[in-house]
Amino acid sequence: MSVQVETLEKNMAKLTVTVSADKFEKAIQEAYNRQKNKIRIPGFRKGKVPRAMIEKVYGPEVFYDDAANTIINVEYPAAMDESELDIVSRPDIEVTQIEKGKDFVFVAQVAVKPSVVLGEYKGLTVTKAEVSVTDEEVDAEIERVRNMQARTVDVTDRAIEQGDTAVIDFEGFADGEPFEGGKGENQPLEIGSHSFIDTFEDQLVGHNAGDEVEVNVTFPQEYHAKELAGKPALFKVKIHSVKTKEIPQLDDEFVSMVSEKETVDEYKQEIREMLTKRKQDSAKRAQEDEAVQQVIDSSQMDIPEPMIELQCENLVQEFSERITRQGLTLDQYMQFSGATIDKMKEQVRPDAVQRIQSSLVLEQIAKQEHIEVSEEEVDEQIGKMAAAYGMTGEKMKEHISTEDLEAMKRNLSVEKAVEIIMSSVQEVEAPAAEESAE
Repeated sequence: MSVQVETLEKNMAKLTVTVSADKFEKAIQEAYNRQKNKIRIPGFRKGKVPRAMIEKVYGPEVFYDDAANTIINVEYPAAMDESELDIVSRPDIEVTQIEKGKDFVFVAQVAVKPSVVLGEYKGLTVTKAEVSVTDEEVDAEIERVRNMQARTVDVTDRAIEQGDTAVIDFEGFADGEPFEGGKGENQPLEIGSHSFIDTFEDQLVGHNAGDEVEVNVTFPQEYHAKELAGKPALFKVKIHSVKTKEIPQLDDEFVSMVSEKETVDEYKQEIREMLTKRKQDSAKRAQEDEAVQQVIDSSQMDIPEPMIELQCENLVQEFSERITRQGLTLDQYMQFSGATIDKMKEQVRPDAVQRIQSSLVLEQIAKQEHIEVSEEEVDEQIGKMAAAYGMTGEKMKEHISTEDLEAMKRNLSVEKAVEIIMSSVQEVEAPAAEESAE
């Protein structure tokens, strides 16, 4: 394999990768071996058709796609390493030569991590943080804990109300015909969560377990399934059961169950201290974000579009993982919210850009300040992770890849870069809000 690197504009690069004809021939033979049991030609037993006969009948290109994928999957990572580029996007690959008996050639266009011209990062000013916790916030947190400790009980003596969870079967119809993705069974639906489209949930209020209900809704104009966008639909719903939460009383017995404290007053003080610490941590992060944003604003960098696109995909994937933990797939979310992947990427784009900018400037500060991360610091971080999972540090190391270790070191160096910025900041009072004219 040989690799030619061409630098393009806007932090893009082109890798031209040439793989020998012998390797290409080997990949074709491997493709034949994988596929021969699936190919039937009269006069030959299954799996016994010679490669030459298959290529004669279907053309010499019959195994090209399979062989090309095999070569690219192996040779592109090797080409990345050989290029010594800091690649920050998925490759846009085009095969430029594929012919039996000749070298196999493909081109990979990639984004390269941009250089950063740092602005000022010392002696910055940040807004002074004022932290206080009200009685109402303490009560709200206790109410949240009480709700978390609530028992789920079946409702048998009344109709569905807001906040209940109905377990339903449903099937949707548009123009009298069922549509793809519009059917579900034993689906838990919290009334008032607005996870289903339009007024679907509201139309279940007042009905009882065992009822069969017809729900009329209208899909959003920008619904991801174009054939349903803006159209009315009818859902036939079977309500299997209705459940609600039974919230425990706030008393000393409850306190002893959720805390090491013994009385309600002691528990309220514990909650106040916890909320104060949480607000202090949040205020610290806000100041750090404010300072880092100032560094970003005074720095110069040209972020390639594919780098942003990849980060948008990562953020959408993170969202998908969060809602999956809540029992909802991304497809279901899009089905009932009217969202699309493209719309979601557009929504997260500002966050994606900000993440990239923050990472770039902090990594550059770490480089400029010659920040190093010791093995002891890495071991300490691994120890914290191990404690969270109830295992030893040595056992945790067995589950950490080389790539994960490098990412851990980068994160620790970035944290040190933030500490350097914050070590010289000056706090200023937040500007007073202007009073509106009478």
